[in-house]
Amino acid sequence: MSGPILFTERLILRRPVGEDFEAWAAFSADPETMEHLGGAVERSVAWRQMCTTAGAWDVKGFSMFSVIERASGRWVGRLGPWQPEGWPGTEIGWGVAHGFAGKGYAYEGAVAAMDYAVDVLGWDRVIHTIAPGNVRSRRLAQRLGSTNGGPTQLPAPLGAMQVDAWGQSATEWRENRARR
Repeated sequence: MSGPILFTERLILRRPVGEDFEAWAAFSADPETMEHLGGAVERSVAWRQMCTTAGAWDVKGFSMFSVIERASGRWVGRLGPWQPEGWPGTEIGWGVAHGFAGKGYAYEGAVAAMDYAVDVLGWDRVIHTIAPGNVRSRRLAQRLGSTNGGPTQLPAPLGAMQVDAWGQSATEWRENRARR
């Protein structure tokens, strides 16, 4: 497996691999988990989404990571840099499987991904596209130091989703990171 591998206290962030698919498909089929992520999808769609995420590493040089719990080796979710064609900015996004929600994994992984985007990819600005009703993600964005920049538009087939562009500049992130 080529590409970066990031380690945090409790997580490993690495490129998605075929062995991730069963957990990815379960994540993608869970209506609660997917409520603000475009909705639950069947296995065949989850397969295409995982392959798109994995393939973006080769096409763009970055993409979301599979998040692995270090202690158990279990797949936690996917998060990290994301900017498909027509996306409103350079995003650090996140999605954690239902059984791992509320443990601080999204925050821990997002901090590592923000560092990677700013320090390695050289991004000047990072956004998070968040549905207004997604209270947990809004809180996470605030905890990261991001502010709500207002409504933005996602490309098809997600164009009907209402989302706000939360974000901050690389300079703001470095200042926020120094306060931790």
